[in-house]
Amino acid sequence: MQDLSGLGSDVEPWMRWWRTYLRGGIANVGKSEFPVRIVDLFCGCGGFSLGAAEAARALGLLPVFEAAVDIDAAGLQVYSRNLQPVRTINRDVGTLIGYSVHRLARGEIPDRSSLLDPGLRSLAGRVDLLLAGPPCEGHSNLNNKTRRRDPRNTLVLDAVAVAIALEASTVVIENVPGARADERRVVQSAEEALKSAGYRVLSRVLDASDYAVAQTRRRLFIMASRLSEPCERMLAGLVKSPPPDVRWAIEDLEDAGESPLDIPTRHSAENERRIAYLFETHSYDLPDDLRPPCHRGGHTYPSVYGRLSWDKPAGTITTGFTSMGRGRFVHPSRPRTLTPHEAARLQGFPDSFRFVWEGDRVPARSQLAKWIGDAVPPPLAYAVVLTVLKTLLTR
Repeated sequence: MQDLSGLGSDVEPWMRWWRTYLRGGIANVGKSEFPVRIVDLFCGCGGFSLGAAEAARALGLLPVFEAAVDIDAAGLQVYSRNLQPVRTINRDVGTLIGYSVHRLARGEIPDRSSLLDPGLRSLAGRVDLLLAGPPCEGHSNLNNKTRRRDPRNTLVLDAVAVAIALEASTVVIENVPGARADERRVVQSAEEALKSAGYRVLSRVLDASDYAVAQTRRRLFIMASRLSEPCERMLAGLVKSPPPDVRWAIEDLEDAGESPLDIPTRHSAENERRIAYLFETHSYDLPDDLRPPCHRGGHTYPSVYGRLSWDKPAGTITTGFTSMGRGRFVHPSRPRTLTPHEAARLQGFPDSFRFVWEGDRVPARSQLAKWIGDAVPPPLAYAVVLTVLKTLLTR
């Protein structure tokens, strides 16, 4: 365990614990004979499930990952290495259920016979918690081409259809706040479908920086339970102020190590000059005349090409954290962008999480960036899942 003596008396106990956990401390331990059976759709490498597992253990429950579903085979192997699911399903979620999302949007509710995968069908009626983090690129404000009408936006309805057909006791779905503005009202349809199937639904936009995550990352969560109302009081009780800053999360990683996770990205000569300018002038924002020509006539991206501050939370960690041209990703005190290790810490992944798979095969940097940047931050998942797992304890 790490020494907590330097964290200060004003830091809440659970936040102190999570910082220790980030640096390799001991997680919630203890055996339980009360399993909580979990299915994770669009699971990626497992950030959502990792936070859910810690929430279950904190409540004295034993997390059992019955199924993890994703189209990324390598991501599923990383998930398996860390969370040991009973089964992995390397398929598009939409192919798991013979049900049109348009029928769901019209109020027609699927049943377990709609499940096309035999492994999932065998779980119907036995799933305590279904997690889903459908790809959010179609809803993102950075998507200037198909935003609000992207075909991927209906994936949230695929997740809801699977959850209802599985008769999952509790459901948590995550996406960007912009999902509510979709032209087809996919979020509103998802909420209405869950209510029609007998769930009590609570939807909230939360900022990860309020939940021991050193970044400002606003996300929409749809929480649903067939047992009782999701416990919103637990969310209010876990909010922390002020939010953790970059120093809190990555100060001990200032100097790059030898692990592939700790090796900085090499930049073009032009970007090297831009990074050098930030440090030579003690600046945190790059002036327009040093930006690409497309930015010089005015832009709305002040954080792009920017440098992080030690004493503030990072902005949203995206899949572009290795490039200064895709966000404020230049290190506060070193002339480089964030390493995968630092980005993982800022997302709330502990050092004990292994971003490798069978045979310790090291993933490509692009894979690391996708898994880390797309993940639901585990501490945020922890807080949200507590609100629905609490309903299981009433059963």
